[in-house]
Amino acid sequence: MNKLNPAHILLVEDNPADARLVCEALREHRILTEVHHVPDGEEALAFLSREPPYTDAPRPDLVFLDLNLPKVDGHQVLDHMKGADALRQIPVVVLTSSDADEDVKRAYEGHVNSYVTKPMDFDKFLALIQDLGIYWFSVVRLPTQAQGHRGRDPDTSDDRPAE
Repeated sequence: MNKLNPAHILLVEDNPADARLVCEALREHRILTEVHHVPDGEEALAFLSREPPYTDAPRPDLVFLDLNLPKVDGHQVLDHMKGADALRQIPVVVLTSSDADEDVKRAYEGHVNSYVTKPMDFDKFLALIQDLGIYWFSVVRLPTQAQGHRGRDPDTSDDRPAE
């Protein structure tokens, strides 16, 4: 049996601890992903545009985007993505510590797909990432999935068919 193609997530996060937790949560729940982490908005734009050192970067199936980033902030990354024909179909989940109404409003005006505030509790953070992984790779059909199934590894999945 062939292994599934992993879904590619671009994680734009300047906090290394949060980045590790995202990767750990997805791996622990056996969400079949390859996470590409960049620490700021400038590198995110380079990754998305396949500029050096990201010339061989895959097209992400999903972007987890922090808003409070050095160099280029998350709103600017979102504006760039949704303004570019080649990138606008990629779903973007804002994953941030900001619960400010103006950030939420601006993100949705910029056509973000989801806005999620990071929980301060470790276990709740892990559960949130696992839920996001299940939702985006088991429930939702993404545009890139026409090229091959992506999502949970069936050899390790405990999902049962709906009755």
